[in-house]
Amino acid sequence: MPKSKRAKIVHTSKTEKKGKELTIRLYANVQECVAKYPYCFVFSVENMRNTYLKDVRAQLSDSRLFFGKTKVMAVALGLTPATEPAPNTSLLTPYMTGSVGLLFTPRDPSSILSYFSTFRPLDYARAGTTATRTFVLPSGTLYSRGGEIPVEEDVPLAHSIEPTLRKLGVPSRLMKGKIELDADYKVCTEGEVLGSGQTTLLKMFGVATAEFGMKIKAYFVAGTGEVVSLEDGGGERGGGMQVDVKEGEDEET
Repeated sequence: MPKSKRAKIVHTSKTEKKGKELTIRLYANVQECVAKYPYCFVFSVENMRNTYLKDVRAQLSDSRLFFGKTKVMAVALGLTPATEPAPNTSLLTPYMTGSVGLLFTPRDPSSILSYFSTFRPLDYARAGTTATRTFVLPSGTLYSRGGEIPVEEDVPLAHSIEPTLRKLGVPSRLMKGKIELDADYKVCTEGEVLGSGQTTLLKMFGVATAEFGMKIKAYFVAGTGEVVSLEDGGGERGGGMQVDVKEGEDEET
């Protein structure tokens, strides 16, 4: 039998490591943007979704957005006054913790803050997140939106889904080709941590509860060297924050 052309042995000694190259490129790009753009914003992300981050990039096409490799971005901004690419950029590094990114833009702070305050699309919750509302399936015939819209605007849930509902713990039954519930069934309660079965049911009934959001933590004004904190207790220079850059940490989105 001839050998498969797909089965190839590649020795690890011959593979190219791109992690260091990407790190160096990100570092250089951030420092280049410091010199190019009048404003630099540090933002945090809630309920991260790549789709919506791409929408932000498209809508702010005159700007440059970096997300991922937080430690590399912090080093590029400067950990101390001696290493900062522009006066006071090191004041942003205390905000470079958690799920954060950088936005370099020619747009003034008021327009950016206004944009982020209104761009909050909803998506389906993921397992492990906290329920933002209580959702209950009403008794009687089960409809596709689970009581979220008036019955006259909805359609009965397809009977073929009934076995899936039972597997997910919903005490349903078929009656004359329609899925019925003898009593209300609570899918989730506000404040509880959601399991995979609960998130599956929420998505099945079109209940989107995860709100994607980008919150500005602080921003830098190149013309004056001013750093404005939008967090309580922020804006103070840290005492030489130590950041170790290791190859392979985080990924740029």
